[in-house]
Amino acid sequence: MSRDIPIHSWPGSYYINSEKRWENGTLSLTRTMLRFTSDQSKESLSSFRLSRIMEIKMESSSFIFSTLTVLEQGNVKHWFGSLRPNRVVVYNVLEHFWRERLLSPTSEVQGAEAQPSKGRELINLVVGSQRRLEDTGTVLHHQGQQFENMMQGLDKIDLDLGVADKLLSELESPSWWPFGKLPWRAHQEAKAEHAARGAAAAGKGAGKQKVITSIPAVVSKGGDSDLKPGCLMVLVSSLEVHDTNQQLLHRFERNEVDDIRVHNPYEISVRQRFIGKPDICYRLLSAKMPEALSVLEMQYKKKVEFTSEYSAFNTTPATTPCDSEGSVWNADPLQQCQETEVTLEVPTGELSQVQVQLLQPAVSQAEAQELRQMLMQLKTLALEAETELERQDEALDVLTDSTDKTTMHIDKHTCRMKKLL
Repeated sequence: MSRDIPIHSWPGSYYINSEKRWENGTLSLTRTMLRFTSDQSKESLSSFRLSRIMEIKMESSSFIFSTLTVLEQGNVKHWFGSLRPNRVVVYNVLEHFWRERLLSPTSEVQGAEAQPSKGRELINLVVGSQRRLEDTGTVLHHQGQQFENMMQGLDKIDLDLGVADKLLSELESPSWWPFGKLPWRAHQEAKAEHAARGAAAAGKGAGKQKVITSIPAVVSKGGDSDLKPGCLMVLVSSLEVHDTNQQLLHRFERNEVDDIRVHNPYEISVRQRFIGKPDICYRLLSAKMPEALSVLEMQYKKKVEFTSEYSAFNTTPATTPCDSEGSVWNADPLQQCQETEVTLEVPTGELSQVQVQLLQPAVSQAEAQELRQMLMQLKTLALEAETELERQDEALDVLTDSTDKTTMHIDKHTCRMKKLL
């Protein structure tokens, strides 16, 4: 049995062309493979890599039987029927992961079934770290903007307190005509204050609408019975679920999200609870979900819950020796794995070739140069994040001092107004 846990599975049937019959079983999608396992024999009737898929279609058999067909390299066509909950859901999920795998820069080259080199694996790890650091920098940037908005708000409060001080001074020691300039001055100051507050609210609203990251996804409201293509947008103050036409399906404000359950690295569910009416829950499945998870963990922290399914999925390797097989048909998985092992006893004439392969460097010069450039970028990002954190620490100190002074001034004005009353 493969160690690669399925991302998603669906009950259904598979057409065995050699025997001209349908076999009941389970269709499973893993990180790199698509498999169909028989319920009766528990054997894999079909197994092939996503990179070998040429086409995915919804068709009908000669008996007008709705099916899902997958065309593999070599003009091999696989027929799947009786899929539950329905074939449209299965098609949407398979088509999404197949398309994202083809468009991904780290996807496998068509026809190259060999595992990536050590250098490429290191580069992939650095790419993931770089993306997470970039997301962290984006969140820090928005946090810094919020601090700046707070400082601007405190400055306006200080200005308003200065105006209040002048008014109180005039009331405490009135001139020969007590209603001299107060009415029109009050109207002018109120108008300026209203305009300033409107500009601050507009700037704050624009900051909240900034998109941190956006990923394509297959979304469903509730369970898995209605998965449709769409996208997930992570904003500074909310989460938005859109359909393929960029129409908003639902917006979760940041304070309205009650929990985010992570079922596996590619599937999450976002819930908003209500009292007296049903909860709103959206399930999202995406090949690029790991990119959004790093941002969600930072923004929602304790609201993110990793399930036991995620723990089991995360402990399995991304690839297995069995995955190197292009197609499986009633074969023993243990025998497949044994076929991929390198035999230690080799003929004398081939010994030099084996030695040459062993002496080849694990990381090529080009990969080393690429790694060096990426590490330099990581260093730059880390230094920028450190500078931003230091700036925000200084801003917090200024905010603390300004808040204390403002509180003191408000208390003084309150006492003066009580005396006037």
